[in-house]
Amino acid sequence: MTEQFEFTTNKEQTDHEAVSINGDTSVFGEDVRADAKQIIARYPESRSALLPMLHLVQSVQGCVSAEGIQFCAEQLALSTAEVSAVATFYTMYKRRPCGQHLVSVCTNTMCAALGGDEIYRKVGEHLGVGHDETAGTPGEEGSITLEHAECLAACDLAPVLQVNYEYYDNQTPEQALELVKALQRGEKPAPTRGPALSDFRGAERQLAGFFDDLESTVAGTSAAVETVRGAQLANERGWTAPSMPDDVEMPPLPEKK
Repeated sequence: MTEQFEFTTNKEQTDHEAVSINGDTSVFGEDVRADAKQIIARYPESRSALLPMLHLVQSVQGCVSAEGIQFCAEQLALSTAEVSAVATFYTMYKRRPCGQHLVSVCTNTMCAALGGDEIYRKVGEHLGVGHDETAGTPGEEGSITLEHAECLAACDLAPVLQVNYEYYDNQTPEQALELVKALQRGEKPAPTRGPALSDFRGAERQLAGFFDDLESTVAGTSAAVETVRGAQLANERGWTAPSMPDDVEMPPLPEKK
């Protein structure tokens, strides 16, 4: 069962401010601290571990809380201001507790032209929420946080959406709505490509670099037919790119300061 937290906020709080959960860093127990040490050990400089550390925090709390920022600062010998500066720069770090699933609908040019805006509208109407809002109690089964995404790097498969960063390609508004309803029922429909669907916190643990079930993580189709069609045509027709001449002078590398 997913652990639930009481969280506090106020009307003046902005999207750049972290909510407070539990009031201290005790939620990050010995197992989490051991994971943090593993992450830090991957890098020659401890501060370089900040991005995966923030994902680790989200795998525990479902967002980057004020306590999560404090935890990262303590582990990496950084100030909370330095951690907050990074956490507020990237949209993948959530400032409020996320639902069991994060649904990201691409509304950039290609997807929007092919129905992405309509998908976002219908899903939002069904859930009764807007961008970066959660239907249901954050963390509970069937709860969903909705967001519109500027680009999901899958224009050849538009319109697309992601659930916990896994792809669902060539969607229609009806298909997207059925997908969301299945998530609310506690089901986990298979993504178009990639591994079996996890929940948001499970995906965050993987982004922190921990693959507790590596075999299932690497299972599934890794590329869509549309994505590799160009390479297949080039191979069939004998097309190749010109090789790089051996006598090309490379620019000097800058001196390390």
